Amino acid sequence: MKIKPFHPLLALIIGFTTPSFGQKPAADGSKQNKIDLKQMSFIGTVDERFQSFNVEMCEVIGGDFWIPYTLIDSVKKHSDKKGFAALKWKIEPINLYEQKLRNLASALGPTYVRVSGTWANAIYFQNNDEATLTTPPTGFKNVLTRPQWKGVIDFCKTVNGKLVTSFPISEGMKDQNGRWKSDQVQSILDYTNSIGGEIVAAELFNEPSHANHGDAPKGYNGANFARDFEAFKNFASTAAPKMKIIGPGSTGEGGILPSGLDISIDKLLGSSPNPKFDVFTYHYYGTVSQRCMGSQKPENALSAEWLAKTEKGLEFYQNARDKYVPGAPIWLTETAESACGGNPWAATYIDSFRYLEQLGRLAKKGVQVVMHNTLARSEYALLDHDTHNPRPNYWSALLWNKFMGTRVYNAGSLTTGVDIFAHNLKNNADGRAVLILNTNNSATQISIPADAEQYLLTADELITKKVKLNGTVLSLTAKNDIPAIKGKKVKSGALEMPPHSIMFLTFKKM
Repeated sequence: MKIKPFHPLLALIIGFTTPSFGQKPAADGSKQNKIDLKQMSFIGTVDERFQSFNVEMCEVIGGDFWIPYTLIDSVKKHSDKKGFAALKWKIEPINLYEQKLRNLASALGPTYVRVSGTWANAIYFQNNDEATLTTPPTGFKNVLTRPQWKGVIDFCKTVNGKLVTSFPISEGMKDQNGRWKSDQVQSILDYTNSIGGEIVAAELFNEPSHANHGDAPKGYNGANFARDFEAFKNFASTAAPKMKIIGPGSTGEGGILPSGLDISIDKLLGSSPNPKFDVFTYHYYGTVSQRCMGSQKPENALSAEWLAKTEKGLEFYQNARDKYVPGAPIWLTETAESACGGNPWAATYIDSFRYLEQLGRLAKKGVQVVMHNTLARSEYALLDHDTHNPRPNYWSALLWNKFMGTRVYNAGSLTTGVDIFAHNLKNNADGRAVLILNTNNSATQISIPADAEQYLLTADELITKKVKLNGTVLSLTAKNDIPAIKGKKVKSGALEMPPHSIMFLTFKKM
């Protein structure tokens, strides 16, 4: 089926059903998928907040963000915007005090909550209680108020989230001699401390690889970054000595995204004085969405190449980390199905495979933290941006958080199209949590060595927002609470996994 750019998601749901996905060969029934818990060797550990998420600064203050696919044509018809700008519309600030939002975010805790994005690069923090400025000071584009920032701090406290952010880098951050100024960062730190908050980690600014597309001063280059970073790090060492300095937060290199790069990682980190970080960070999007004329199709969303692409993205930046900041932990501080708000099917069951494969693969490769973009805005969000109802990826995130501990094991490999990941069972060092994903069009058998509890995710079709847990559709309660997540007791021996299914198995003991 050909999918035109900006095609409504409704047409996808109606016209694209499970049998259309035929990229994967069927699992080899002659070879038994046998799990051997005792042979799973220990690989390493991940941060207890390994699975985390972003709330864009644009969401916090309200601004131009991606138009939903179903509304693009109608919004463009009444807009005088052209080109890239015509793909965005004005959104209202997110209400971080909404109880439903807090309940759902809390269920994923503990997490890091990253508040950043392009809009953070030119933000002016209005550190007073006067009426909100209608126009930001010269050199800035956006205004962040005390109540908005307090909403972020209060949200983090409530949901067991630790705050990660970035700071402005626009012309307003430079003095008359072009040197980086600390006054805005000092104001944010002072106010944060005054209301009992804490910024646990911060990047100098968001995506320096795309600096000239992200409100940095005109002509910004690697030498500018090196000087600004040195000034920032020296300032932070006394102003916020406990705050981790993380970076660079680059994206798209290594053949992942086709264009748009302003400053390569070598130019950023090879300039003098050489930037050094407490944590090395990068961003990953496997492609750009249809909004930005990306060519990814849902037919390819379960392909081996697509699911493994996250490792290709890591490899490039892991090599850069080893070259410039050897030994530093590595965090993926922004990621989703695709850039530019995600493709229409990012909000459906089919993307749950990518979501969980990414977590499993990166944990095995030593990545300490993965921050999904976003919690509740655009197609790639975990929650619907209007209702805040869970999307399929939210349920996947919930199960990962419930079962997958911080100790990572090598679970070996199964048949083609059936992937397996193993961690200790959360809060149980002697137990194991095993995640198996069957991306094939056919069922497969799994042989387990001991009694376990099964949590099987399935759907009637791949392009759907309805997900079943052990045969029952997952949905919030009448009071918008998380439903009871109940497993199915299974005996040692053979289990059958349906086509296109995801299974968590929990073993209380080895």
